[in-house]
Parts: sequence; structure tokens; C-alpha cells
Amino acid sequence: MIPEAGRESLRTAGMLLAFAVAGTALLAFVYALTRPIIAKTEEAAKLALIAQVLPAKLYDNDLLRDVIELAPAPELGSVEAGHAYRARLNGQPAAVVLEAVAPDGYSGRIRLLIAIRADGELAGARVVAHRETPGLGDYIEAAKSDWITGFQGRSLENPAPEGWKVKKDGGQFDYMAGATITPRAVVRAVKRALDYYGRNRERLFAPAAGGGR
Repeated sequence: MIPEAGRESLRTAGMLLAFAVAGTALLAFVYALTRPIIAKTEEAAKLALIAQVLPAKLYDNDLLRDVIELAPAPELGSVEAGHAYRARLNGQPAAVVLEAVAPDGYSGRIRLLIAIRADGELAGARVVAHRETPGLGDYIEAAKSDWITGFQGRSLENPAPEGWKVKKDGGQFDYMAGATITPRAVVRAVKRALDYYGRNRERLFAPAAGGGR
């Protein structure tokens, strides 16, 4: 026969177990209910960011489905897997949007989104995250300066290789007086992304297994 104290302990344990099961079920239900909403919100935010570097008129496919995972690559400054979003128009390669990193910013890594047209010309570039000094690093942000828009229309031939530097170093890109490390890092990162595209164009546009992810 179980003593009263033992029965009370069993009842308490049973209630705790019931609460745990009910709580887990409730969390699972809420997660299942909100997951599609969260996914759509995340997709909308990603498309809004891509729209800053790649005009919608350049493609007619679903960029978030025609995407491949890229292994870490020195040219992209990546130490972890990244993604390439492939834009196509009438079934033909139109552009690719690459995730890249400038590892040598003044205060650390500068994350970029870079869109390159099929012919190797830059459609646009944006800084998506950085830790540069407020004020000195603001001008690399599209919301605070038009400096980053200076990459549009550039390519490996425009300017020539020696021109892919800030003007202080003999190149063609503007910089802010007293703050050259930040623009140097971004210019180098964009140039490296173009180099990467030039060497991997066919692979980047190759059909993914199953027609994309």
C-alpha cells in the first residue's frame, strides 16, 4: 500500500507531467500556426533587400526558389556557406545575386549583397550589415549616402584592374577624408565578387537538381 505522502507525490508528478505535455502541445500548435506567416515575412524582407540591387524588370523567375548554396570562398570573403540567387528572363540567365563579405573593415566584417548581370556588369551592391564607426562608416549605407550606388554599371573592365581602388590609392572610387579603410574594404570585396563570378559563371547558372531549391 502506498503511503499518503507517496500518493501525493505521484499526484503532483502526474499534474506536472500533464502540464508539460499540454504546454508542449500548445507550443507545437502555435509554431505550426505561425510558421507560414513567419516564412512569408522573411521571404518578403529578403525580396525587398534584393530589389535594392536588382530591378524586378530584369527577371521573371522566383529568385527565392532558384537559389543554390555556395561553399565558403576566399573571393566572397566567406567562412561559412552562402547563397546565390539566380535571376532569369524568358528562361535565360539574366543576373546573379551573391552574398559577400569584406573581412577587413575598420571594425570588422562588412556584409554585402552584390548583383551581377549575366554579362558581368554590376547591377548594384548594398551593405547589409557592418560595425563601422558611426559617422565615419555611415556613407557606405544606401540610406545615408549614395556612395554605394557608384558600383552600378561597373565591371572587371570598367574600370581596369588598377582602377579598383579608392582615389587616395590611385583608383577611381571616392572615399571620405579621414576614413579610407572602410571604402577600401568594400571596393576590394566588390572586385573579388566580380572575379568570382567571372570564374564560376557557368556553375552559378547551371540548373539545380529538381529545378532549384
